[in-house]
Amino acid sequence: MFKTTRFALALETLAELAPEIRTARADPAAASLPTLSEVLAEYSPLPQSALFLGLAEDGLPVLLNLRDPVPGPLLIVGDSGSGKTTLLKNIARATDRTHHPDQVKYIVFTEHLNEWQSFDKTINCDGILDLQNKDITNYFVSLTDWAHTNKNNGQAILLLIDGLNTLVQISDLHQPLRWLLLRGTSHNVWPIITLNTMQAANSRTWLDAFRTRLFGSIQNMQEAEALTGFKNISFNELLAGSQFAMREGNDWLPFWLPLLD
Repeated sequence: MFKTTRFALALETLAELAPEIRTARADPAAASLPTLSEVLAEYSPLPQSALFLGLAEDGLPVLLNLRDPVPGPLLIVGDSGSGKTTLLKNIARATDRTHHPDQVKYIVFTEHLNEWQSFDKTINCDGILDLQNKDITNYFVSLTDWAHTNKNNGQAILLLIDGLNTLVQISDLHQPLRWLLLRGTSHNVWPIITLNTMQAANSRTWLDAFRTRLFGSIQNMQEAEALTGFKNISFNELLAGSQFAMREGNDWLPFWLPLLD
């Protein structure tokens, strides 16, 4: 209970300081964000089906149930610098520390391989591939084949894809990608994909496949309205690099990313 209270107080303080941090473009770590290790130590063991996403404002973990396919694939949307890649890394590192690879594995697709150094050394990581890799289509086709026979298998695969716009430019990928977006979570394959708001217009036809969207800092209100379907919505007060929000029923749930350590 003590650590939970400490997390809540630290996040409350950070929320109060957020305007000054944004103005000064300071590092949120200076405001005592807890580390991922501290958070996972406090709440371990998590349920075997739980995927850690972040910390709610009350200091409690925000979790995704990997045994419930209803949320569907996750789209992480935000401006450049909003923390989309950091959120993917938090998900990957939390998976490394809370799940046996027989339960959950992940594969990363990115145009910036250098940002993922050391992740490929963990047993939960099934590979880190360049989005420009010529074999990417073959991998997606193989994955759909695996998923067709995996519905009752206990293992889940996370597809951590850093760049929807780049992905959909590969025409040969469209058929397997569409199947994974529509059917993947029912077969224990979870696409978790980032999208820069500046590139959203080029990916509009794919957005309906994402029932669950995690929003980082978005400065343009019109873009935020288009991506959420809600009027007068704004994400410009979210702290870039550390804070996201997701729809929960009729409300918005802000959550924080612990510091990677």
